[in-house]
Amino acid sequence: MTIAGFIAYAGALAIAASIPGPGITALVARALGSGFRPALFMSFGLILGDLTYLTAVVLGLAVVAQSFGLVFLVVKWAGAAYLAWLAYRFWTAGIVAETVTADAGRGGLTASFVSGVTITLGNPKTMIFYLAITPTVIDLAAVSASDYAVLAGLTALVLLVVLVPYLALAAHARTLFARPAALRLLNRTAATFLGGAAAAIAMRG
Repeated sequence: MTIAGFIAYAGALAIAASIPGPGITALVARALGSGFRPALFMSFGLILGDLTYLTAVVLGLAVVAQSFGLVFLVVKWAGAAYLAWLAYRFWTAGIVAETVTADAGRGGLTASFVSGVTITLGNPKTMIFYLAITPTVIDLAAVSASDYAVLAGLTALVLLVVLVPYLALAAHARTLFARPAALRLLNRTAATFLGGAAAAIAMRG
């Protein structure tokens, strides 16, 4: 691959990732509700989901991936159900003043990571980018092992550059809430974002 090809891929990915969708919506909600660290682990999960699609496309599995409609349908609804459950938890209980600055436990980080992977794998926008748009941006037949390593690194870097500002701003806003009324607003806002992400995943074909 040429440098121009790598730049074209990075640019296309940055544009696609910057368009708010279920992934960013869920990421902002997690940052608002749980803070920076759990949201960062969710972003790592989102990135792994993207790398899964990239790997499938580079290995020539685009047609195979498209044929597993039932698998992606199950992943899609599992992700939507998980986000809906999180929305319910935040709406009915959420966080209290004592836990605004509390650090998430190991289980919380794992759940954040797994939910990030699930959201990406079930997101039609991500599927379309890797299965339809990526082959028009780069010559998949000319991708070598070293080219793939560069593409994977670019994917992780571009997504971090796009996602981290979202979660950092949301996590910072979270620390500004101290009064019960403000915390209630925080919980309801996080629940609304999560519910919206769940609905977006469920309604997209």
